[in-house]
Amino acid sequence: MLWLLFLLVAWGAAAISCIGLCIVAARTGLLHDASADSARKGPDGPELTLYETAFLAGGPHRVVDLALVTMHLRRRLLLAHTGWATVVDPEGRDEMERAVIRAIGPRGRSPIPPVRRAAAAAETVRALADRLVTAGLAVPGGAGTDIAAAVRAVRGAALLVVAMGAAALLTPGHERGTDGPVVPLLVWFGLPLALTLGCLIIARMEIHPYSCWASPAGQRLLAANEIPAAAKNHGLLAAIAVRGVRAVDDPALRSALGVRRPSS
Repeated sequence: MLWLLFLLVAWGAAAISCIGLCIVAARTGLLHDASADSARKGPDGPELTLYETAFLAGGPHRVVDLALVTMHLRRRLLLAHTGWATVVDPEGRDEMERAVIRAIGPRGRSPIPPVRRAAAAAETVRALADRLVTAGLAVPGGAGTDIAAAVRAVRGAALLVVAMGAAALLTPGHERGTDGPVVPLLVWFGLPLALTLGCLIIARMEIHPYSCWASPAGQRLLAANEIPAAAKNHGLLAAIAVRGVRAVDDPALRSALGVRRPSS
């Protein structure tokens, strides 16, 4: 009767992982987000701004990277290949640029990594995140990571069910058919497998892709290339907003941002 122990393990893993995924999805409201406010786009208008696009695609640090490159290209900030940022124009054109200037400090010069961290934690970025969450385009901080982890747990449980079923079939007696027929055994293990696979299918239909920042509605905007017209006029800024600093081709700027060019 060793197969009963394997069956209990399979059912326990399937039930715990599926319930966990349902709890996380319900807590973040993602199951309802896919159908609610489907016509809404940006929190402040019919279209996403460039900073909103960057946040949905990569979070607070992506917003800061976008601000740094924007200020550098417009000669308001100098990003040296040594990894230092130097303020050229101390008057920021918007709240995000002013947050970057404050993060650099009164000396007007600072290494870029601490500037990234300080600016990403600024009130300006938090307010941007709150607006996107309120609009249903972003998930609360950390919720997307929880969803991805819960989905991985369900996948692991499905693999464990298969492994437990195989182990039960290989236990002495089942291979000879003396401890009961094989078909009912497969049915017993097929039930938790169906539970986990069904949960994964529903999750993929309702909340995929499992972004750390964008809700399903926000992901649909990104997938549809809903990039503001101002960004389209500058291909590099649009690429950074969507893909991050790895979209930068300038070797000096890549070096300043700490991006290594992948080996060929």
